[in-house]
Amino acid sequence: MSQEKLADIEGLAHPELAGVTIEDESGGDISRSDVLLKGALAAGAVYGTLMVAPFVRSAFAMGGTSDVDILNFALTLEYLESTFYEEAMKKVKATGELKKLIPLLAMDEKQHVEALEGTIKKLGGKPVAKPKFDFEYNSTPEFLKLAETFENTGVSAYNGAGPAIKSKEVLGAAGSIVQVEARHAAAIALQNGTEPAPSAFDAPLDEKQVLKAVEPFIA
Repeated sequence: MSQEKLADIEGLAHPELAGVTIEDESGGDISRSDVLLKGALAAGAVYGTLMVAPFVRSAFAMGGTSDVDILNFALTLEYLESTFYEEAMKKVKATGELKKLIPLLAMDEKQHVEALEGTIKKLGGKPVAKPKFDFEYNSTPEFLKLAETFENTGVSAYNGAGPAIKSKEVLGAAGSIVQVEARHAAAIALQNGTEPAPSAFDAPLDEKQVLKAVEPFIA
């Protein structure tokens, strides 16, 4: 991917709109995975999660994307969710079903991280460094709202990246994760009192719609 196109994507990086700040743990240049994740979070927070899949698909379609690149993007997302729920076990004053749900989600996300790290290494790649996250919420309702954004963004991001995966084995592995993420999204939606499946299909946006939606964020 050219530096110009990467800069355009980085112009979307406003994750504070989704209630999270991401920093490169190494203190160096932010990774391509971080840039894509920031753009996906911003798109999901501002335009809804239906925006995320076409955004990710367009970003990867720019070229120079390997299966390891896609897996590192997924790994960055799983780092975020894993850290989010690990912190929530200590931070959120949960009761009832939610008190049981948070540790389950944390365990699932940890396993997703381990599986992706192992697959990347098996393919001869290097897992992306785990960023530092700062989650901005102060109550259980705010936590649930943020969780719903993350889960729906995650599902849509996996769906957006899927068509760019070349290996059938890697595609199958990603498919097994996105199904669980969709169940997470439904569980959180029920906790929020929202409809877990408001439509039979996630309606895609075409490239022109994507560009029009993200135009305000492109430097």
